[in-house]
Amino acid sequence: MTFPRFQKSLLAAAVALAGFTAAPAALWAQTAAPAAAAAAQTAKPHVVVLATGGTIAGAGASAANSATYTAAKVPVDKLLAGLPELANVANVTGEQVFQIASESFTNDNLLTLAKRVSALAKQPDVDGIVITHGTDTLAETGYFLSLTVHTDKPIAMVGSMRPGTALSADGALNLLNAVSVAASKDAQGKGVLVTMNDQIQSARDTNKDVNIETRAFQSQWGSLGMVVEGRNYWFRAPVKRHTTGSEFNIDNIASLPQVDIVYAHGNVQPTAVQALVASGAKAIIHAGTGNGSVADRMVKPLQDAQAKGVTIVRSSRVPYGFVLRNAEQPDDKYDWVVAHDMRPEKARILTMLALAQGADTKTLQRMFWEY
Repeated sequence: MTFPRFQKSLLAAAVALAGFTAAPAALWAQTAAPAAAAAAQTAKPHVVVLATGGTIAGAGASAANSATYTAAKVPVDKLLAGLPELANVANVTGEQVFQIASESFTNDNLLTLAKRVSALAKQPDVDGIVITHGTDTLAETGYFLSLTVHTDKPIAMVGSMRPGTALSADGALNLLNAVSVAASKDAQGKGVLVTMNDQIQSARDTNKDVNIETRAFQSQWGSLGMVVEGRNYWFRAPVKRHTTGSEFNIDNIASLPQVDIVYAHGNVQPTAVQALVASGAKAIIHAGTGNGSVADRMVKPLQDAQAKGVTIVRSSRVPYGFVLRNAEQPDDKYDWVVAHDMRPEKARILTMLALAQGADTKTLQRMFWEY
């Protein structure tokens, strides 16, 4: 009779001991859970969103207005607050740098934005940067940043083709994807990226080729990859010089020279060239037909401009392909520069930066091959 009672005593002691040891464990779990959650939040990458306006911050009169709307209406804090899913990707903070439509971007805007991006990139607590931007000049700004900001941290440009008030608005997913890319270690060292319509494009290569539709940005050399449900899929990498490999540095640039574009067409006249030279242009990008062709009646006006110290760059209004040196025009003889595969508006960006540090035509030509 004693033995069974002894067994019961042992069982009771075991149960009591289990309760004693389990209680502190439960208490520790309750205490540690918030701390673990806080640590996980802290461990997330810190991505700064710099807002400049554009359609992604636009608003239409009704949900049916996808193409008619007012750009640059929604401030960055409301833009981020309307997308709580961002918190699952990164610790996101926002700054309102400008609130303008991108067709109104100026050289001063480029300098201000690039200097802020450069300053943020130097902060150890910043892992990636996203710039919300109107699509009209997004590719130009992205190319400027890729040439002037010395960092291997991801920089993602993003915009939208429809305002957030429209049915099937594309801005929210574009922004989520941009933050996802900027927070990713596998995006480091790939230069400035454009993340729209699920595509990851190089800011150097991509251009706005379609208006109204969401597939606005295209590159003749193809996208770098795609971002799908927060995961990056890479297929190629940039080979041209950019960011940490660039000889331009925004920290040393205070101003940009006047560089303008002359557009070629049937029956083109030298009026624009003459007016731009008179207004103080330091270089003229000639957006020629075909292979950067120059009409016979335009050759002498361009040579006259060059005689006054204006650099002449031959580009093409044709969206794909590239301009061959000494084809169509004797570039060596005239001491003209060819823009390679750069669109006229991007040729302007590179030419401004080159002239800002005193590049001659030979140096500028080398830059067009390398960048």
